[in-house]
Amino acid sequence: MRRLAGFSLIELMIAVAVMGILAAVAYPAYTDYIRRGKVAEALSILADSRTKMEQYFLDNRTYLNSDAANMPCNATVINASAKHFTFACSNLGAGTYTVTATGAAGQGMVGFTYTIDQANVRTTSITGVSGWNATANCWVRNKGGIC
Repeated sequence: MRRLAGFSLIELMIAVAVMGILAAVAYPAYTDYIRRGKVAEALSILADSRTKMEQYFLDNRTYLNSDAANMPCNATVINASAKHFTFACSNLGAGTYTVTATGAAGQGMVGFTYTIDQANVRTTSITGVSGWNATANCWVRNKGGIC
């Protein structure tokens, strides 16, 4: 009598269980990794916007009209390279401005809001995202409220 070659049902079930356990551990880590990459886009554009706004102030001695066409706070200019966040300027005055990055709904970043102002005050607001905690005095870059 010849022995049949192949996998038994028990061996197959064990392999599927091991793959399921690995996937349960790897998937959340992967989604956090992707989210951190998207956060980096917001922080980079905000820092760049601050530099451009300060240059505008040096040239004009005011932040007023910095949202005009081809200026640093114009909605088209500031959102030109953004994919995962929407950027907007507010509080434009002679000596004040605020630039805000709001997470885009279709990109898995809903609930993330980052801001910076003329005094380089950086704030984070995160709502509805498990494990991510916001602080009022820095930009949160990682899960757990790490700045």
